[in-house]
Amino acid sequence: MKRFLNLPLGLLLVSVACSNQNPPTDEYSMLLEKESVIAMINQLFISTDNRDWEKVKACFAREVLFDMTSLAGGEPSKMTAGQIASAWETGLKDLKAIHHQAGNYSVTINGSVATAFCYGIAFHYLPNPTAQNTRTFVGSYDFHLTKIDGGWRIDQFKFNLKFIDGNLNLEGQ
Repeated sequence: MKRFLNLPLGLLLVSVACSNQNPPTDEYSMLLEKESVIAMINQLFISTDNRDWEKVKACFAREVLFDMTSLAGGEPSKMTAGQIASAWETGLKDLKAIHHQAGNYSVTINGSVATAFCYGIAFHYLPNPTAQNTRTFVGSYDFHLTKIDGGWRIDQFKFNLKFIDGNLNLEGQ
């Protein structure tokens, strides 16, 4: 029995010894960078769902090429992080809940810039007398990120709408 109790400690020591002998490779560093990009995008969605507008702003670069034309028409425009967060805060304030789900990430890193693609679904929930309480947006996102002060920040944001389902006039009920 004593022999098995020392097994976790032995595995830990072997693991530490091996990690000291083999420093991270370029491939390993690239995987870490890709994970950091995905983490930043996830932070944007989670912060939006939590209505943490300061954290939303922190996900963006100072100026962002912002494109929601597939949903709202018009032209892409340059906006500040504060303008984006403020617009979302105003547009989402009446909803009881917001939920973003993203996946199928594809990330390319080139030095201090990155591009990322993902699928995304956004659910909006607002109980109302019609019992048609939800609206669902389905599409994909294209991001461009730049490394700023050691962290990734989104400087281009594009939503590509595939379809909307549910109560299109959710807030007007």
